[in-house]
Amino acid sequence: MNSIFDKVIDRSNSASFKWGYNKFVFGTDDILPMWVADMDFQPPAEVADEMKKRLDHGIYGYTYIPNSASDAMINWFMNRHNWKIDQSSIVYHSGVVPAISTAIQAFTEPGDYVMLQSPVYAPFFEMIEKNERVVLNSPLKLVNNRYEMDFEDLEKKLQKGVKLFVLCSPHNPGGRVWTKEELQRVGDLCLQYNCLILSDEIHADHVYKPNVHHPLSALDKKYEEIVLTCVAPSKTFNIAGLQASACIIPTEELKSRYENFQRRTGFHTLNTFGIIAMEAAYRYGESWLEELLSYLHQNVAIAKEFIEENIPSIRLMEPEGTYLLWMDCRDLNMSDEELNKALIEKGKLGLEPGSKYGAGGEGFVRMNIGCSQEVLLEGLERLKRALA
Repeated sequence: MNSIFDKVIDRSNSASFKWGYNKFVFGTDDILPMWVADMDFQPPAEVADEMKKRLDHGIYGYTYIPNSASDAMINWFMNRHNWKIDQSSIVYHSGVVPAISTAIQAFTEPGDYVMLQSPVYAPFFEMIEKNERVVLNSPLKLVNNRYEMDFEDLEKKLQKGVKLFVLCSPHNPGGRVWTKEELQRVGDLCLQYNCLILSDEIHADHVYKPNVHHPLSALDKKYEEIVLTCVAPSKTFNIAGLQASACIIPTEELKSRYENFQRRTGFHTLNTFGIIAMEAAYRYGESWLEELLSYLHQNVAIAKEFIEENIPSIRLMEPEGTYLLWMDCRDLNMSDEELNKALIEKGKLGLEPGSKYGAGGEGFVRMNIGCSQEVLLEGLERLKRALA
């Protein structure tokens, strides 16, 4: 049975960072890009329909964010994640990374510790360091090819006076969907040591059953005092270029501090078409997402079977969520430089080097499988060729 996600769409000449920037990233244009977390799927048809209606209106002056957009987001998180969000707690932003930077600047001072858990999404490091704060790393433990939090180390690090903990939930690049018990333990430790949590939950909607994403802020009323949650439709519906996200901050004092700093940067509102796309995606996108999750789960199975049969020296960390594969290549006995060179020169394949994700990422690579199965199989063949 054919799927709408089987369609291969030519993204050249569309100013696509993923498809048009290969020479800058990999040194050559002759590459199949499966690196940056940007799917090759068209979003729900209603997103384009609503944007076309606004385009046809013909006037694109200053825009405010209507209550209907907030209502669509609120209903989405209630229906999908059993999380009751109050409209007054929503602060909009152009993206999750700028929101993280804003939180770092609003709630910490230069020289303060900001904690994370490597290997983790590279911009976490970048935003901490560019804002002249100090990265305090509590590395994840690799147990039976699956990441776990090191709570003993986490508590030791919190005792150093950490002001902010940037949590990745679900985890990128490892694909872990943290359990309720794990998240509650994080929340309790941060309450004990008076540490705020910035929970990046941008991949919340890409979770495979029977795993369940739990918004940390929703697990207990007490966590609302210390948790800021970053959410966005960008990964869920592949509309990252429209730049619309939100930070959910239930506590008025924290929200006021965050907004005061946000205003200092000159941020006022979202792009007109970002607002429209966000509302349409959250309002109409559920059936599209369900079909997407089924397709992505098939992609995971295809990749797992191919790697086990053809490249057994690689260990695939089977994801519980996200459309990203984290692959352990350490048994190949290649340096990161040698591995990357083989991928580019022999395989003509662009993947993310694991070293980019901090300590513990060495010897790993990340592959984006948010693509048609035709492209996925081509990528897997190139991976096999690179490592032959």
